[in-house]
Amino acid sequence: MSLKEIKARIASVRNTRKTTSAMKMVSSVKLRKAQQAAQSALPYVNELDRILKGLASMPEFHSVPMLRQRPVRNVALVAISSDSSLCGGFNSNIIKHSKDLFNKMLEVDYKPLFYTIGQRITDSFKKTDIEINTGYSDMMAHRLYKDAVSLADDLMHIYLNEGVDKVLMTYTHFKSAGSQYIVDEVLLPLQIPADGDSSSDIVTDFILEPSADELLKTLLPQVIRMKLYAAVLDSYCSEQAARVIAMQAATDNADNLIGELSLQYNKLRQQAITNELLDLAGGQIEN
Repeated sequence: MSLKEIKARIASVRNTRKTTSAMKMVSSVKLRKAQQAAQSALPYVNELDRILKGLASMPEFHSVPMLRQRPVRNVALVAISSDSSLCGGFNSNIIKHSKDLFNKMLEVDYKPLFYTIGQRITDSFKKTDIEINTGYSDMMAHRLYKDAVSLADDLMHIYLNEGVDKVLMTYTHFKSAGSQYIVDEVLLPLQIPADGDSSSDIVTDFILEPSADELLKTLLPQVIRMKLYAAVLDSYCSEQAARVIAMQAATDNADNLIGELSLQYNKLRQQAITNELLDLAGGQIEN
């Protein structure tokens, strides 16, 4: 490349670096806000889930429809991605994982009912022959609790009417700013602690008012809604963390490339100056 081309290339990379650096800062702010929202919801979800599991472990509650295990023939799969890109392998990983889950279900003769949340996974599956429910694909845009309630109520209605025998969520769990991983969580039926499980130590000899049956009918739908909403918030945290990491890597790569181009530019410039000096010196000798 000529000096002019290298100079133009350096300017282009610097402009790109400004963009990636700005996107990293914006994503960092969004990540902090998303963490606050998720951290506000998760303790409530976890405690409510623990209480309900404690109640459900009591023998008289095994007949509650949302707790009852039944042979699995049809499965509803809720897969959560993001609406936008530039977040590393965040979307590609969840899309690949969801397709693998779908294929595994077909191999054991399950009939999957697919729900997608997030435009990236929705657009990806629209290009395939897989039939999906796109009614909630735009939920990630605003992450409103009422949207999560609508989907959770839809899933509970289908489950209670035996349209599906199991509801599974797959999403990217936020562990820390540098660590996110995909989890598969059973939403319905609610899992009852098994004997010997650490959660079986939960105290269950409660005196309940109103009746435990009425209490479960009220609280169980609420915990399903909150678990789904928490998964959406969790996935959004992971998206922003993945974007921060991706933009930091892009910024670092831009810095390295600018350094290499600057070194190349200086070498060519020094060589050009040396050639000019040699030409001048050669001309003086001839004279």
